Amino acid sequence: MADDLDELLDEVESKFCRLSRRDGADRNGAKGREKGRFREEEGGEGGREGVEAAAGGETARFSKDASEEEDLDDIIKDIIDEKSSAQSLVKQTSKSSSPASENNITTVHAHGKRCCPVYLGGSTAPIGIGTSISQRTCDRLRCTACDFRVSHYDDYQWDKSCDYLFFRNNMPEFSKLRAKMLKKKGSRAYACQCAWRSIDGLTDLSTDRQLRWVCSKHVQ
Repeated sequence: MADDLDELLDEVESKFCRLSRRDGADRNGAKGREKGRFREEEGGEGGREGVEAAAGGETARFSKDASEEEDLDDIIKDIIDEKSSAQSLVKQTSKSSSPASENNITTVHAHGKRCCPVYLGGSTAPIGIGTSISQRTCDRLRCTACDFRVSHYDDYQWDKSCDYLFFRNNMPEFSKLRAKMLKKKGSRAYACQCAWRSIDGLTDLSTDRQLRWVCSKHVQ
């Protein structure tokens, strides 16, 4: 930006220097016109020709001055336009290569896997990303009904007296939930704030139509 400003000042200085020189020439022309008038008075036809020649030269100089002033305006406008274009390009480049953008791209790739299908299972079932080939139980479950994360507890099952208000008031505090948890080897107790299940073996979540649980993606 500083270089552009220096170039602009040089252009302006050069133009105005030429204009100053032309002002001196104009003054000399004025003297010539006075002499022409004197010759016209003294010599008649020859004096008139000198005046007409001086007037023609003055008109040509005025046309040239106007043209050069327009050229100067165009130069200033071009420099300003180039500077604006350069600044716009720098801003776009900095935005596209900013660390925040790179972090966002990395985050999208890092959170890209869901279980399909989603499996529940007992405490002996492996945990991870479930697929039709790798049948692993999901530990990233979230309920779309109560918008609460599904907790699970190995080697426990829920007492038959559990109800909606019990989980609504006590989830996810394990110390309060234990009041209605029974020890059972190989079982796993699942619960959110509105639903609960005791699972012993590998189970496809899609077979239980009452549950609104989904995999909320696994971080790799």
